[in-house]
Amino acid sequence: MKNSKIFCMCLDDHHLENLIKLDYIPVGLGKNKFSNKWLGDNNGESISEKNSYYGEYTFYFWFWKNLLTSTPENTWIGFTGYRYHWSNQNKIKSDDLNKIINKENFKSHILRKIPEQWSNYDVVLGEQMFVDNWKISKIFKHGKKKILKNPFSFIKKNQNIKLHFDVFHGEGILDQAINVLNIKEKDDFKKFCEENRSFNRENLFFCRSKKLLNDYFQSVFDWLAQCEKVFGFDLEGYKMKRIYAFLAERYLSYWFNKYAKVLEWPIFFYDTNKNKVIV
Repeated sequence: MKNSKIFCMCLDDHHLENLIKLDYIPVGLGKNKFSNKWLGDNNGESISEKNSYYGEYTFYFWFWKNLLTSTPENTWIGFTGYRYHWSNQNKIKSDDLNKIINKENFKSHILRKIPEQWSNYDVVLGEQMFVDNWKISKIFKHGKKKILKNPFSFIKKNQNIKLHFDVFHGEGILDQAINVLNIKEKDDFKKFCEENRSFNRENLFFCRSKKLLNDYFQSVFDWLAQCEKVFGFDLEGYKMKRIYAFLAERYLSYWFNKYAKVLEWPIFFYDTNKNKVIV
């Protein structure tokens, strides 16, 4: 794609043919073997050993330390993956796209070139994912402790990012993480988590400013390094294993919306590992 570089992060080599046809740059994560046609996160300056805890952020770190300085100015740098994909237009919302995407129509919806609508923006983030629409069954399944502690926790006006994080990743985990955030961001991020009922989905983004990219990576990785001192790596189960990626997902929404001109764009779910697609 002209004036763009789109990195697609995958766990298996069989995606290569599709990525070449899409003009995406193949990125292999994890411990599986990949051919030399793939980029990886395990050479140069790297934190590849943390991948099972950091998710896509091990490649973000690698890109920051090894490729960012050589990237031409005013180039759209984008990140996507084998399960979550950018739509080629913004007429259909993410949640609605998830209902209609299948093997036959996948290629007619996936992003293949930078849309004209992006020209007036610095950053493109995934559409908002709302966390204030709890079903009664989910409240009783996941939020019993919260209800016992505060029966009014799940009243609509009290539902926010912090509540969602407390319920799904552990009471007080987000507070502990915010406590080690640098003073410049601490109060604003705490306010963001307490006042907002949604955040931009999937830890994916596009950015065409090298300065913004560098500043974001510097900020988020400085914070995650401090979080490691609190949580370490003796982490098990869905709630905690990838805690650094979950924290970064909320921070990404906060940071870019604070410092950049942001456009939101649909991202849809389709697992190309389970449902093979030929573009």
